[in-house]
Amino acid sequence: MRSNPLTDALANVLLRPWDGPLGAPPFLVVRPEDFLPAFETATAWHREELAIISAQAEPPTFENTIAALERCGEALGRVRRLFWTLSSAQGTPAIRAIEAQVSALLSAHSTAISHDPVLAQRVAAVHAARHEAGLDAQQVRLVETGQAGFLRGGAALTETEKHRFAEIDARLSALSVQFGHNVMAATSDWVLDLGEDDLAGLPAALCDAAKGRAGAKGLSGRYHVTLDRTDYESFLSFSERRDLRETLWRAFTGRCDGGPHDNWPVIAETLALRQERAAMLGYADHAHYALEESMAHTPDAAADMLAQLWEPGKRRAAEEAAELQALIDAEDGGFPLAPWDWRFYAEKVRRSRYALDGVAVAEHLRLDAVRQAAFDTAGRLYGLSFTHRPDIPGYQADVWAWEVSDAAGAPVGLLFTDYLARPEKHGGAWMGSLRVQETMDGQVLPVVYLVANFAAAPPPDIASTRLSIDEARTLFHEFGHALHGLLSRVTYPSQSGTAVARDFVEFPSKFMENWIVSREVLSGFGVPDALITAIRNAESYGQGYATVELISCSLVDLAMHRAPGGADDPRAFVAAELQRLGMPPEIGLRHRFPYFTHIFDGGYASAYYSYAWSEALDADAFEAFVASGDIFNPALADRFRTEILGVGDTRDPMDSFKAFLGRAPDAGALMRARHLVDA
Repeated sequence: MRSNPLTDALANVLLRPWDGPLGAPPFLVVRPEDFLPAFETATAWHREELAIISAQAEPPTFENTIAALERCGEALGRVRRLFWTLSSAQGTPAIRAIEAQVSALLSAHSTAISHDPVLAQRVAAVHAARHEAGLDAQQVRLVETGQAGFLRGGAALTETEKHRFAEIDARLSALSVQFGHNVMAATSDWVLDLGEDDLAGLPAALCDAAKGRAGAKGLSGRYHVTLDRTDYESFLSFSERRDLRETLWRAFTGRCDGGPHDNWPVIAETLALRQERAAMLGYADHAHYALEESMAHTPDAAADMLAQLWEPGKRRAAEEAAELQALIDAEDGGFPLAPWDWRFYAEKVRRSRYALDGVAVAEHLRLDAVRQAAFDTAGRLYGLSFTHRPDIPGYQADVWAWEVSDAAGAPVGLLFTDYLARPEKHGGAWMGSLRVQETMDGQVLPVVYLVANFAAAPPPDIASTRLSIDEARTLFHEFGHALHGLLSRVTYPSQSGTAVARDFVEFPSKFMENWIVSREVLSGFGVPDALITAIRNAESYGQGYATVELISCSLVDLAMHRAPGGADDPRAFVAAELQRLGMPPEIGLRHRFPYFTHIFDGGYASAYYSYAWSEALDADAFEAFVASGDIFNPALADRFRTEILGVGDTRDPMDSFKAFLGRAPDAGALMRARHLVDA
């Protein structure tokens, strides 16, 4: 009996539609060895669907071309989202072993679509007639972004150029995977092994987590501090051992800077290829290519915004540095302020000047309580409720599923939360979508997930993991991204939720951070009034350090992707650029470039400025809530949900902001929020 190719393919569980509650993926039956066959079959199906669109005899229309492109590739989309979710958050050796192959396959498939002359011609024809075709505004925007996507993918190139373009894209894809693997390996390969005598000043939560890690390796009485940013920032803030702070700082900031996981060669080749691709498409450099469809539109506009913050930030940082040096001298320290000293002495200032005790704050910020506070905040703002669904498994035991409902009890979507650090995770925190909201052929509910790397308390009470105020802010930040995905209300999937300009996508997440430091939310944790006041008052302190740390990365990122010779010797280029900027040596970059995954294994190349740009929007928007006298103002919240969270990429993001506040953003809001007006 001959086999049926379709039946054989569907024996692969990854190719079947997800039929779990609320569209949950079948995590429990996913096998790494099924992914490559699933990708091969799903891309073949997608090619067949595209061939049908190309072979139509009817003239191109929105429905038979643009909408048809939106509908096809559903199976490939499911497999792709599931794979990259696991790759980033549960990257087992079996998953990591095929990342390069998957990346190469997807890169080649995407390039082939952009280079299909018949598809490109059909899209171009619809684009040319878009204003006479009776389309609504979101359909016109979909046509315009579709046409831009084909052109940016090389559709207008000659055949020889297309061949080179495909080579570049394939190589950039492989380099991105290599960069991320190097960072993961360098991070997981190193621990700071401590004994009881090395723990002076450290919070109990950090000690408990470090003891648990060492204990898991059979090392009784030892404590292992990792290079996860959670460990790093907490240790540098509280450890009284200056020598150990320096050891950890050098290990953290030296990752992938030489040695077996050296990323400088990867960076150099990546920069050169990005520049070549941009030139091939007619752009002055990669920064102009990357920012064309952003809110800023040009690198000059982004750089101008950053410049407004840079000098005031440096002046404020100099004031802070002088104060910290005076504190060191008053204690007869006998040494100049160094990068591994800053957080430790800044914490002392917060305790002495503002009565802010970071350890005391963390005692109130249990992970489960902070998560619930985020849910409650969304309930008060948008009428949402979150119900734990233990019957819906995640991809790991720590991953919980939450059914999200609206005020009427109707389902909104499904949320997975994954907050605890594990070796198989990439570092940092992020939000992703397993399925996006859309209504093309009926209501499709979103499935989103949140990932962080908080150091877990020892079992069994993992939920009692304590968070610093900055970690709690991170949880709220990523939750803001989740709300953007969950509250999307669009027709077409490629316009859904967070599929917006890079310098707009961080707006809803930055905006959400405001509530975790509000008196209304902090009081719900049982934080005493005096400590809440200390947290609020201390918000203005350290803004010089925070601004310099963030903006320096953004400025160098932009400069590196604009400079013709940036790829020649990127290590020397970064050093020269920091010297030109007058970078305070006792601060340093927040992300040193050999482990700067945002721009070399993410989507932020030339666009790390987006965090500051979005923060400007956030500061202006939140001022409106404060001015109303109610940070839970229902009318403003409803307008934010409708005009910002709900519209996705159906219109220009500036139009969305204007629809929310009735005007363009106030450029001074960010200076006020960062307390730099008088700097």
